[in-house]
Amino acid sequence: MDGDACPVKDETYAVATRYGLPVVLVANAWMAVPHDVAVEQVVVDAGLDAADDWIVENVRPGDLVVTADIPLAARCLGAGASAIGTGGRIFSEESIGDLVATRDLKAYLREAGVESRGPRPMSGRDRSRFLSGLDELVQRGLRASAPG
Repeated sequence: MDGDACPVKDETYAVATRYGLPVVLVANAWMAVPHDVAVEQVVVDAGLDAADDWIVENVRPGDLVVTADIPLAARCLGAGASAIGTGGRIFSEESIGDLVATRDLKAYLREAGVESRGPRPMSGRDRSRFLSGLDELVQRGLRASAPG
């Protein structure tokens, strides 16, 4: 999990606990985590993209990455992992190219001085959509790794 500013840590812990799965929380600062969840914390340097780079270097096919960072999601998909956004969007090879292009266009417009809104606050509906998507990806992963 890309832990820096992740608004769905508690939801991720809940799903991981339900399925008995470990969580790796990668951030550039130590964070409080529940004691009843199998969480490995990885604290990286505060450098630009340090957490993202650690995640990409250590992600494996079959892993599931939680991130709001579209370029990180693209890199993880390229490494054979699954990725889900904090708003519940399941990233796929089919959708990621358009998402990266849209993100880059918005960044260009911001740099050019065009007014833009920041991300809207997380709603209960967003959290529900995230939980549903995360549960779907976990079940998909468990089915794919089941023997036979």
